[in-house]
Amino acid sequence: MAKGCVAYQGAPGSFSHEACAVLRPWDEAIGHDTFEAAIQSVHGGRCDCALIPVENSQIGDVQPARRLVDASGLDVLAEVWRPIRLALMAPRGARLSDVRTVESHPAALGQCMGTMAALNLTPVEAFDTAGAARAVAEAEDPTRAALAPAGAAEIYGLSILRNDMQDSADNRTRFVLLGRKGA
Repeated sequence: MAKGCVAYQGAPGSFSHEACAVLRPWDEAIGHDTFEAAIQSVHGGRCDCALIPVENSQIGDVQPARRLVDASGLDVLAEVWRPIRLALMAPRGARLSDVRTVESHPAALGQCMGTMAALNLTPVEAFDTAGAARAVAEAEDPTRAALAPAGAAEIYGLSILRNDMQDSADNRTRFVLLGRKGA
């Protein structure tokens, strides 16, 4: 199969990026800052398809992604549920007792509210899970941590302080693959 590209929202190491690598390994995964930009890349012909998260087993609809998918006019070519395991990561040398704030996408924060409250951590919204990991790595502040897939820690040089931060062991997200009509 010829190599095309699949758009996703987020930075390398995000759940959407991981899903693209598993579900479309023959395509180049192209990250975008917003769900809207990922969808527009398909409309504009820059990417063949987009993989967008629309629902999570713990928090329900992933917004604004769900709304944008419904309004996109693109065909849903496939859908898949993927397990979501969130890791707490911080700069190397940081300890869990140092951390005060946790940065991540609002959907990821919503999946870990009980665990964060038990650890007395303050949530801070970011545009993306892996983008939050990148920002925490760049800041080199041991009081800041990120919630992201474990692979993001390796990409951005962070240490994992705790795995499985999600409140439910059966945490899953449904992704839809979108393409142009008739493509």
